[in-house]
Amino acid sequence: MIFHLNDAQAGRLRHLCRILALVLGAGLLYVLLCFVRGGPVISCPFYRLTGLQCPGCGVSRMCLALLHLDFAAAFQANAMLLALLPVGLVFCAAHAVRFVRTGPCALTRLEQTAVWIMAALLVIFGIWRNLPAQWFA
Repeated sequence: MIFHLNDAQAGRLRHLCRILALVLGAGLLYVLLCFVRGGPVISCPFYRLTGLQCPGCGVSRMCLALLHLDFAAAFQANAMLLALLPVGLVFCAAHAVRFVRTGPCALTRLEQTAVWIMAALLVIFGIWRNLPAQWFA
């Protein structure tokens, strides 16, 4: 199937591709730095200040594990982000398609609800992962 884009849509697609290239380039640079250093380069400031893991702690280890297709290690590094990753990717893809078709657009009510649910899940996960293990024994 061939898609025909008008000039405005083609411009938005080029803009989106430039942003994607920048994000992928930054990710590639970070991966190279991780391989040179022998592990994640960026440490969590919240963890350094409090000794507690934030909802994003482990994302570098998770991404590096996914590059090796080691899903068990990725799950161990950050289970919630790994679980939300497919939902987030579909969400971003749908929003990108809508941006190319119609230009800048607000989130729909359903998308706003999904974002709030994902944010709430991350907050709950951030609290849960710091509870003492003996509470679950």
